[in-house]
Amino acid sequence: MSYLEMAAVWAKNSYCVRRQVGALIVKDNMIISDGYNGMPKGFENVCEDEQGLTKPCVLHAEANAISKIAKSGNNSNGATLYVTDAPCMECSKLIIQAGIQRVVYHKDYRVRDGLDLLIRAGIEVVQY
Repeated sequence: MSYLEMAAVWAKNSYCVRRQVGALIVKDNMIISDGYNGMPKGFENVCEDEQGLTKPCVLHAEANAISKIAKSGNNSNGATLYVTDAPCMECSKLIIQAGIQRVVYHKDYRVRDGLDLLIRAGIEVVQY
């Protein structure tokens, strides 16, 4: 099973109804962090409001994986991020700051500005 397939399996942990996203950070052929989209720690696991729209406080899978790195003694310098959906602009900024050098994703996001920022920063971006 590929890391991207594993990220898709990890996405199934998400309580979000509209879209389930999974992410893995891999360094030296080892998974060093994982994440899926969902509510912040301590909040109810309801990601959508009464109209079915995603609540603004939902954390994206990439942000969850990167924040786990920050809490551990590890770092993501030179790592690869495998994520089921293309990163948004906010997650792309975090990816750059985290030192991740490669992003592999499956599905396109509705806007491309996050991918454009990664490419501008010299990060390798691959869609499978």
